[in-house]
Amino acid sequence: MARPRFTDLTRELEPGPARPLGELLRELYPGASWGAVRELARTGKVSVGGELCTEPRELIPGGARVSVKMAAPGPRAARAAGVLLEYADGEVVVVHKPAGLSTVPFDERERDTLDRRVRAALERREHRRRDALGVVHRIDKETSGLVVFARTLAAKRHLEQQFRLHTVHRRYLALAHGRLASQTFSSRLVADRGDGLRGSTTNPRLGRTATTHVRALEPLEGATLVECRLETGRTHQIRIHLSEAGHPLLGERVYQRGYPGALIAAPRLMLHAAELGFIHPRTGAELRFSAPPPEDLLGLRSALKAAPGAR
Repeated sequence: MARPRFTDLTRELEPGPARPLGELLRELYPGASWGAVRELARTGKVSVGGELCTEPRELIPGGARVSVKMAAPGPRAARAAGVLLEYADGEVVVVHKPAGLSTVPFDERERDTLDRRVRAALERREHRRRDALGVVHRIDKETSGLVVFARTLAAKRHLEQQFRLHTVHRRYLALAHGRLASQTFSSRLVADRGDGLRGSTTNPRLGRTATTHVRALEPLEGATLVECRLETGRTHQIRIHLSEAGHPLLGERVYQRGYPGALIAAPRLMLHAAELGFIHPRTGAELRFSAPPPEDLLGLRSALKAAPGAR
């Protein structure tokens, strides 16, 4: 069967139970493959009730108004501004944060931040002024990868509850000093361990429990490529746990004190938020996103992999 030609259309759905967007698009364009309608949605051509919908798995309620506009700008149009929109609808927006950009302003003097870039990108794409984004989690300025913002108060509360209950899926990639074995780190973290730095305490009455599951992926020259899955999400949790275990991250400038080996030079903290998953606040659908590691992390990994004695 010939691939259908996608054209602009607007349809009022019949009343009935909610159905996945991809399924509806295949009905609107008979003969279209799942891959074709998925690309249609994820390139920003589809809106539901006036709101952009880029997730083909999102459940669309009966009676909704679905529109397809082939000339609509894609969700990745914000790349030039240094931020990549991975997903956006009326409740949430998921973005790729580049390294070197704060998630939110550190103080009133910091103007160029992720939340402000994302808001500006949404305003350009949707052609209307947007309210401030709801911040539900952050990643460090030098860390790259996925961040989710809420676009409504209800969505913010729903996502905050998921973070409190530790049901949000978060997987990081990192380069750590030394030969690190797969293991789980769990400790109580405090804002000051006695030397002015955040760290672990043995006092059961102080701090908050933090658990990090680490899996060694690849041995390198003087380092290990690891996967870190967060069970909790405390400030600097990965950095602290690996540093206290004797394996500070490459590029670490705060928690590398006392490391006995030679520190490997890195352009920034080698930590990347590679996967993010949560329950959509409105539809209840389980969403999961992934972001490939940036060139600086891949380049350093390749250099250390090629070095003599890397295996």
